[in-house]
Amino acid sequence: MKKIMVIEAPSNLGLIEPFPGGEPGVKKLPAWLKKHGLYKCLHPYKIKKINPPPYTMMVDIESGVRNADSIVDFSGALSVAVQRASMQGYFTLVVGGDCSILIGCALALKKIGKFGLFFLDGHTDYMWPELSQTAGAAGMELAIVCGIGSDKLTNISDLKPYFEEKYVWCVGNRDDTDWYVHAIKNSGIHYVDLHNLRKAGINNCVTDFLQFVREEELVGFWVHVDVDVLNDNLMPAVDSRQPDGLLYEEFYEILHPLVTHEKAIGLNLTILDPDRDTCGVHTKTFINQFCSVLKSLHQ
Repeated sequence: MKKIMVIEAPSNLGLIEPFPGGEPGVKKLPAWLKKHGLYKCLHPYKIKKINPPPYTMMVDIESGVRNADSIVDFSGALSVAVQRASMQGYFTLVVGGDCSILIGCALALKKIGKFGLFFLDGHTDYMWPELSQTAGAAGMELAIVCGIGSDKLTNISDLKPYFEEKYVWCVGNRDDTDWYVHAIKNSGIHYVDLHNLRKAGINNCVTDFLQFVREEELVGFWVHVDVDVLNDNLMPAVDSRQPDGLLYEEFYEILHPLVTHEKAIGLNLTILDPDRDTCGVHTKTFINQFCSVLKSLHQ
């Protein structure tokens, strides 16, 4: 049995504005999930909020990343909270926010020891400014946490890289555009796109990852979940939609053995945008499915 601590990280600093003068709505996600019953279902032992700096569209000249300095500051504050929760033995659930919150989570783990990362996302997010079309860290965070890009973001507190590529599994991408996947295919990351995940078998993929964690004698592992990994018909409330995606049965088959494993230290949840699900229909279904996974921690 593990106690859950929720850390709210409502940062939208890594995304481009949805329309001129507008802010990405992902900053509303923690309050939105609470409103629709996530916390009531999970009964977290503690809840802590890390407030992000104000959102802007300013691109940092040095790094080529929008809001880079603010992301560094926010990541530092988030890392302190995640490190403390992890050291106290909690299963840490970090609720974003956009995908750039992974940077703070990764920074925290690097301060503790050698960890693996199970990166479950509908995109690879293994890009750098020269490849990015938006300058947003939420599309580059996997590269950043692996040490690719400007030292401003990749070497906070001289801890580069936060994850070694060989300890990272990127699972679920379904954007197979040649130029997009070229970067990750030429990295040291274990890359399993959606097609090959289904072809090889979900259980086989997860079992192989957990065996890898044991063989490499890692302190533990972290799970990144971008809800855009889900089927677009089930979760359209995201900023970068694509056809297909995981069904909830597949989502459960992946996450349940991961989060209930003794070396699972935490999970970050990102990208569900309340502004794109104003009636809460998709959110409520997601909460029911997600809770069915995490409630196992109480058993």
